[in-house]
This record gives sequence, C-alpha cells and structure tokens, in this order.
Amino acid sequence: MTRTLLPRTDFDAYIAVDFSANKTPKRGRDSIWWSRAAWSNGRLVVRAARNPRTRDLALTEIRDELLRAVARRESVLVGFDFPYGYPAGFAASLGLPAPAWRNTWELLRELIEDRQDDGWNNRFAVASRINVRLGGAGPFWGCPTSSRLPGLLPRKAAPPRGLREFRHTEAAGRGPKSVWQLFYNGSVGSQALLGLPRLGSLRFDPSLAPASLVWPFETGPRLPPRPRGEGRIVHAEIYPPLVPSLVPIQAAPGRVKDALQVEAQALRFAELDRRRELEALFEVPARLSPAMLADVLSEEGWILGVTGDGRRPPR
Repeated sequence: MTRTLLPRTDFDAYIAVDFSANKTPKRGRDSIWWSRAAWSNGRLVVRAARNPRTRDLALTEIRDELLRAVARRESVLVGFDFPYGYPAGFAASLGLPAPAWRNTWELLRELIEDRQDDGWNNRFAVASRINVRLGGAGPFWGCPTSSRLPGLLPRKAAPPRGLREFRHTEAAGRGPKSVWQLFYNGSVGSQALLGLPRLGSLRFDPSLAPASLVWPFETGPRLPPRPRGEGRIVHAEIYPPLVPSLVPIQAAPGRVKDALQVEAQALRFAELDRRRELEALFEVPARLSPAMLADVLSEEGWILGVTGDGRRPPR
C-alpha cells in the first residue's frame, strides 16, 4: 500500500519486529513477524509483514536490510518487541561492571545457546544458573513442568536481593509483562534471553556498528541529530500492542494479528515522524526523577511509545 506524502523526517525507514522464543521453526501465529515502512519519492510504502521460520533467518533478513540502508546513507529506526534491559541492580548482583546494559547483553551472548533448526535452546538452563547464582528461586520464573530446574519454579517467585519485579517503563506502561517471566501467555522473558544476544550481534556487527546506536543507553533521553550524508541506525525497544492494528482483525480474513501489529507499528512511527511528533517520544524518560532516569539510562531502557502518564501516544 502507498500514501502520497511530502515528508521532512528524522528517518527514511522504520522496521518493527515481533520476536518469538519458539523452540522449533515456525510460521503463522505466535512466530516471528517483521515489517518495514519507508519513504520513497515522497510516498510512504509499508511492506507486508515477513514471516521467517527461525530467529537466524529473521536476523539475516534484517541485517541485509540494514546493510542496504547504510549503503544508501539512510536513517533507520529498528524496534524489537522484547525488553532491552532488566530492573536496576541486576547486573551488579551478578558482579558485572558498567555499562550494565552492555555487559548484561554480553553475558547472555556467552551463556545462551540456540539451535532452533534442531529444536533446542538452553534458555531455561541459563535462567536456572542465574537464579542459583543469586541464591534463590528467582528472579526468573515460569517453565514447563518437564523443564523444572534448580532455582527455577514453574510459578511466580519473588525477585531476590531487592530486585524489582518491573522496570520503570513497564510500571508506567500498564500492560507489558515482567522480564522475569519466561513462560505462559504474554511472557517476554524468554524472548529477551534469546533476543538480546542477537540484538547485540546487529548493534555491534562490524559493518553496522559505526552507524548504530541503542536508545536510550547510548543516546540519552533524546533522538540524536540526523548526520549529514551518512547512514544511521537507531535501535529502540517497542511494544506493538500499544498500537491498534491497521484494520480490524475480523475485516482481514487470513491475516495474522502479529503481522498486522508490526505493519501498524512501522506505519505509526512513520506518520508521527512526518508530523514531527516522533522525536518527542524519545524524550519521555527525561521527565523522570534523577534516580529513575539513572536506572533507565544505565540498565533498564525504555519502551518507545510509553509516555509515562498513562496515555497512549497519538493515533
């Protein structure tokens, strides 16, 4: 689909990704979907959502898309729908130095093994190992009874050592689940365990790293000025349920809700950018108290689109 517009925007393209922690390759409902909206000759073109069967295939497709964008010196906003950080204090409790967010990503890259083509990953074992290291049945919780491991309970456990259940953005967003929950409906913890190592591989890919930044960890509570004559990639955490689907589900026979949501998310960012309202969403954390802002910038991150006042961003 196309919309004739005359944009003056911070970004040329917007990529929204609905990630998945499926054990085996899968397409259709509850699998990986991603979509791209981009300006072309004054028009906004929204690509129908793609549905790669594995996480490796998805990352290959997205990496190729970003390489082409950088070669064209375009500015791209990329959003995955899993938490980019953990409640403040998690890294310190594991003995990780600053920067907390990056060293947590690096630790997970070292620990996580994921062979989706073979139907195997060790996310529950990694969660168990961390829980035991922290001395209790938590903070991670939720697993099939067949996957129960030391320190990892099928049902909710209180976070140890004073760790909070929710990040500041989840508390403000009134909807996103806790990153500690690994299993059951709506959980995002497994997506984070399997997704953060892959997100790190995109951010620090030798061919993409010079053009890449992660908001708000590397940018602060703002959108950096668009560089002249150079490509730019800004990574930001998203939450597609914040955005209504492009069309009602009942009016789209054969369409998957996740596909509609990533198309809607990419389209919404483009529309806000055209109206010069997207930049303001990057500045939301600046309204927090100094202590909360320090948590957000060092370790927790923020969901782009959570305004912190209980309101949804503009439709």
